[in-house]
Amino acid sequence: MKTGVGGFQSFRLTQAREALGLTKVALATLVNVSGATVTQWENGSQNPQEDKLQSLATSLGQSTHWFLRESTTLDHTPYFYRSLSSATKTGRIATKTKLNWLIELSNVFQKYVDWPAINLPNSSKQFNSLSDIDIELIAQDFRVNMNLGTGPIKDLTLAVESAGIVCARSEIGFDKLDGLSNWQHGFNRAYILLSSDKQNAIRSRFDLAHELGHMILHKNILIESLNSTNHKEIERQADLFAGSLLMPAESFAKDIRRPTLETFLTLKPRWKVSIAAMIFRAHQLDLINDLQKANLYKNLSSKGWRLKEPYDDQLIPESPRLLSRAANMLIAAGINKNDLLDQLGLPASLVESLCCLPKGFFDDSMANDNLLQFRTKSVVKSTSDKKIVGTSNNIFELGR
Repeated sequence: MKTGVGGFQSFRLTQAREALGLTKVALATLVNVSGATVTQWENGSQNPQEDKLQSLATSLGQSTHWFLRESTTLDHTPYFYRSLSSATKTGRIATKTKLNWLIELSNVFQKYVDWPAINLPNSSKQFNSLSDIDIELIAQDFRVNMNLGTGPIKDLTLAVESAGIVCARSEIGFDKLDGLSNWQHGFNRAYILLSSDKQNAIRSRFDLAHELGHMILHKNILIESLNSTNHKEIERQADLFAGSLLMPAESFAKDIRRPTLETFLTLKPRWKVSIAAMIFRAHQLDLINDLQKANLYKNLSSKGWRLKEPYDDQLIPESPRLLSRAANMLIAAGINKNDLLDQLGLPASLVESLCCLPKGFFDDSMANDNLLQFRTKSVVKSTSDKKIVGTSNNIFELGR
């Protein structure tokens, strides 16, 4: 028979541990138990005692009652990672956990507000039947659907959220990971989490366009059908979609009259894509040949621009709006911040990060600490420069 805290949700412990990239042994050391005990807590065969639950909450940065919250039932659908091949399994799991928390937060808000309806092009073909021309046309369809025209997209994040996708930019904590996306058919909703660790607006836009490509081109892929062979093709398709979306063939080609490195540098603030991506796109569109492409990349490397390009630090990353506006709408409608935070479940700092809210948004510790007020009868004190008028509710300074 189980002992310990009744109603303990073992998966919450796994989530909280994996989100921090901790091993079971490391967590066991923090709470002064054996690794086998942590395993028993996580597989549900035992529940922690109250004092150990307190230790777990403190060590993992969660509240004790969060470990009693039931989970949101999620579809068994693929998670698409925007990452380097060297990204660790630990990093992938931690990022996946944060995206699942984003889905939970989104569902809480949807009890009160309606997200924009899904407005994405339909890709009826299976991914392995898609041609490059198909992908170019699908990217054009997204522009048409969102009335984006054919020039540079001013705010891609706004366009993606307006199409019904819930987005967040948050510190992930793993420098090899840039983003993650997932489609939940049960909610008919797509979710994208982007890394804010590098604060590179140019890179972040391409990451977002890449994940959007997954959510349009690959929403119906089954996990069972994924393997190392088709993974490369799936990633290539998402990159092609991103390039086609951000740099439409006809309008982008008009800007590439003389394809030098300085030309691409000049065009970077206009198109808000990297020089490397513009070179690659120009080659795709036959605006430059193989030799020109190789020479341009060689010049890029010689200037030390392969890792960091000019303007990378000068453009401000786009910020998602849906979740932050939902939070502000609910507060403005009279919902108490503490009550909202309690419903959302996660620590204030994590909610603020995932919802793109300012730090301290949920801190009302100073809101009602003034226990004094003026008497109902106004008190007027004149000075040579101004009057100070006090009432029961307000203090005003009136200049001469």
